[in-house]
Amino acid sequence: MAVIAQNKKAYHDYHVEEKLEAGIVLTGTEVKSCRAKDVSLQDAFAAVDKGELWLHNAHIAPYAQGNRMNHEPKRPRKLLVHHAEIVRIAKATQAKGMTLVPLAFHLTKGKVKVELGLCKGKNVHDKRDSLKKKDQEKEIRRALRGSGVWHLW
Repeated sequence: MAVIAQNKKAYHDYHVEEKLEAGIVLTGTEVKSCRAKDVSLQDAFAAVDKGELWLHNAHIAPYAQGNRMNHEPKRPRKLLVHHAEIVRIAKATQAKGMTLVPLAFHLTKGKVKVELGLCKGKNVHDKRDSLKKKDQEKEIRRALRGSGVWHLW
């Protein structure tokens, strides 16, 4: 599985409750841009619309050799998920105040896939706590690196 793009900010801004993988409907030039890793997931989100799951605001750069057949960079893209999962996701996002955030784009067996996270927004103090925890783990790793016990981490 080759990672094309990751949304690292999503882990900072949200608590990821659940992850799921979805296929995505792309044109030829979009697939070529994805293989070239010209994808940005900043400010992207997924939403259920009329019983279908759509990815919005994901930027896939126009393909350099695409000429007039190139695609629009931020167009909505349909996600391929089973109907039962769409119904479950729609209920979760409406009732619990959760949102669907794309966490990563990756290639699996030659197909472009999107890893979605069913997320709940973090408060400011939660973000600070997670940064403190991350810094503490980094300091522990640094301290243990010199003692010869680093291989445990």
